[in-house]
Amino acid sequence: MITTKSLTLNTPLTIGSVKLRNRLIMAPMQQYKGSPEGYATEHHVQHYARRANAVGLIIVESTAVSDNGRLVPNDIGIYSDQHTDALKRVTDAVHTKHTPIFVQLSHGGRKSDPEITKRLIAPSAISYDDTYGKPSELSVSEIEALIEDYRLAARRSIEAGFDGIEVHAAHGFLIHQFLSPISNLRSDAYGGSPLARAKFLQDTLAAIRAETGRNYPVIVRISSTDYVDGGLNPQELALMLKPLVADNLIDAIDVSSGGLLPIQPTDTHPGYQLPDAAVIKQHLDVPVIAVGKIYTRSFADRIIGDGLADAIAIGRPLLEDPDFAQKMIGRKDFS
Repeated sequence: MITTKSLTLNTPLTIGSVKLRNRLIMAPMQQYKGSPEGYATEHHVQHYARRANAVGLIIVESTAVSDNGRLVPNDIGIYSDQHTDALKRVTDAVHTKHTPIFVQLSHGGRKSDPEITKRLIAPSAISYDDTYGKPSELSVSEIEALIEDYRLAARRSIEAGFDGIEVHAAHGFLIHQFLSPISNLRSDAYGGSPLARAKFLQDTLAAIRAETGRNYPVIVRISSTDYVDGGLNPQELALMLKPLVADNLIDAIDVSSGGLLPIQPTDTHPGYQLPDAAVIKQHLDVPVIAVGKIYTRSFADRIIGDGLADAIAIGRPLLEDPDFAQKMIGRKDFS
């Protein structure tokens, strides 16, 4: 019998129908190398394949579901059928390393890049800051059109060869804007109570599931706190996510923080987001991914062995050193 204490970073983990060879995940990180039309490039093929040698899973950078929701001018997208071929080259390259790869589906909402956004949108007409400007409040029909964008993006994700989907509901982007009471002041079905504020995420996940089926992994990245009184906190988020987990809409939770407001955490010590991940894990019966300067094998093993999280995601060290995962894992070859 496997006990929690016997689990380590090297222990395989199953997310949905996909088995990870270990619990080290490459976190999604913007590359700023997409074409003006949002296509993945040769940079992405080489970048992700080079870092796929030892990690259990790669999650690709933010990938826009709408040409009006890109985060930066050189973001990559999946908002047309023409984007799939370029992304298929990325997934094929990673699969040669026997590593699964998920796409991160996103829409910037009020934080979409003003240079390329025709019309800023949000659940409520509240600005992020003066740089972005004031967004327009979404109508219900516009919300339904956005949910359709996610559904079509899910279809293209499968066609592009991705093994799963991460829905970006963190860092102040559109879904996070719906979840937080600070940015969502609606009084209709998509606002008000915590469960109503989660309806956009719920409807989006249901639309994605309509394309993928139950066995295809779908995970969600959340910001556990808005770093301000009256904002989201991990306990409230767990309450909002629990019905979605019960309905088999979510296979894992990726716990980050912040981004809704131009506020930075005052302390970013190693594992600074871990307590929130542990709270989420206490309430939800799906794997929880912890992230936030967890860069040593001993620290990662302690987190997993103590049952605080089920997997560890790392970002910047892999940008600086493509072989960082092999060194952290302690093995040279997993293929």
